[in-house]
Amino acid sequence: MIATVDIIISSCYVAFIVLLGFWAGLSGKKDQSQANQYFLAGKSLRWPMIGMALFATNISCLHLVSLAQSGFDTGLISGNFEWMASFTLILLAIFFVPFYIRSGVATLPDFLERRYNRACRDWLAVVSVVSAIIIHIAFSFLAGGIVLETLFGINMFTSIILIAIVTGAYTIIGGLRAVVITESVQTIVLLTGAVIITILSWIKVGGWQPMVQVLQEHQQMDKLSMLRPAGDPSQLPWYAVFLGYPVLGIWYWCADQTIVQRVLGAKDENQARTGVLFCGFIKILPVFIFILPGLFAYVLYKQGALDLSGLQQAGTDGLNTKGIYSLMITKLVPSGLVGVLVAALLSGLMSQISGALNAIAALVSYDLYKRMKPAATDKQLVQTGRIGASLALLVAIALLPLLNKYESLFNGINDIIAHIAPPITCVFLLGVFWKKASARAAQYTLWIGSALGTVVYIISKVFPASLIGTVPFMMMTFYLFCACVLLQVILSYKYPVVHTVVSDKLYWSHPLAAFEIKGWPGIANYKVLSAILLLVMVLLYWYFR
Repeated sequence: MIATVDIIISSCYVAFIVLLGFWAGLSGKKDQSQANQYFLAGKSLRWPMIGMALFATNISCLHLVSLAQSGFDTGLISGNFEWMASFTLILLAIFFVPFYIRSGVATLPDFLERRYNRACRDWLAVVSVVSAIIIHIAFSFLAGGIVLETLFGINMFTSIILIAIVTGAYTIIGGLRAVVITESVQTIVLLTGAVIITILSWIKVGGWQPMVQVLQEHQQMDKLSMLRPAGDPSQLPWYAVFLGYPVLGIWYWCADQTIVQRVLGAKDENQARTGVLFCGFIKILPVFIFILPGLFAYVLYKQGALDLSGLQQAGTDGLNTKGIYSLMITKLVPSGLVGVLVAALLSGLMSQISGALNAIAALVSYDLYKRMKPAATDKQLVQTGRIGASLALLVAIALLPLLNKYESLFNGINDIIAHIAPPITCVFLLGVFWKKASARAAQYTLWIGSALGTVVYIISKVFPASLIGTVPFMMMTFYLFCACVLLQVILSYKYPVVHTVVSDKLYWSHPLAAFEIKGWPGIANYKVLSAILLLVMVLLYWYFR
């Protein structure tokens, strides 16, 4: 349990964010009944807000909790999901942003209809809503509930309902402007809290060299490696990371409405591209401030300086390491700063949930409701979006008992993404880079690829000892992607493309055509920023290979 002063700090922070959200959403220049303002912030977002909002929507309480758990259990290896994101964000900035901004779409299913057909839009809309509920809301609720139960002794479901009420209130009423402004503040608080616990655990361990010495003594030096050999217990060998992650990453960062909606609200193309690349630089930090503290906790445990008896599983000799981050807060952080750390956890939780709710509202309104009622007014669209977001909260809460069965929340979320992403990544990539990618081929690829991913997921869970069940999920993602590409290519020749006036402008004539756009002058130019980010990532991987 934490001290009264920390409870006061945490409560004041939550109250501040809620008030800020209401103010941001209701004080805009335009009426919130206007759909463009509610869902896309009137297309007024600049690059700092876009970058911080992208990061905040991506990094939730789930990441703080599960990445610390991964750091304790397996070392830095899970950091690949953070660092590989930077490469994917470069792809988003260079190749996808121009089409998204120029086409003026409000949702990514809308873009898919313009490039292919209405059936593709409908399918992606449904999948996007379902994935947002499960991945961005339900898993975040689960992580937040575990933390608050550990710290405050509040029943997990009670705390989740309270979070749902306060976050849902300002998000559903205020729209994207409220989401982005609160996320910008929450990113700063989240990073501050993470840096605090990293510094405190670093001091407690004694620095880098003492940590290395402990790892050497226990033959655990591989915990510092980001690139592991074949057969590694983490099931993330280097080739699986470089083959499988791009499939996950392109879906998540380039084709997922919850994430990309911040980009769609950009003032212009340059603001969007710079904001995306800014997020790519911020994504370097999680390895050092989210995962490394978990590794420090492992070292402290081996040194006998951190008591983990509170994580002992009843009737076993093992530890339930899901609560390692909460335990570090209570054991390593002095009173007063604990409140800041709890505020950081709440920041991550609230920001991802708010972002997902706004994305769901946009999808339900534009891609589902407006199809049934093409003449719907802006007021009706906003009202429908609010109802859809409210229902999404209830469904997410109902899914919690099922998702809680995963031993590692981070592995759980990526396991689900691995079976959703391949067909969506396939149709977006081929749609943007291949002129001959046809509408009917994309439609069938989405249907068949999604069905195949579902079957493979069920088999891997029901028969874990089978051939499918023993394939690392990252490699399974790559295999499913290859099957989808082969399927779409074959079908595109069977059902040749017939371009419309709109679709004929939504693909690159050749890959280098994207670099012909000038962009801002100097170091702010997207090509310069992309080159710098790429160089930094290569150097980091070389050092932690």
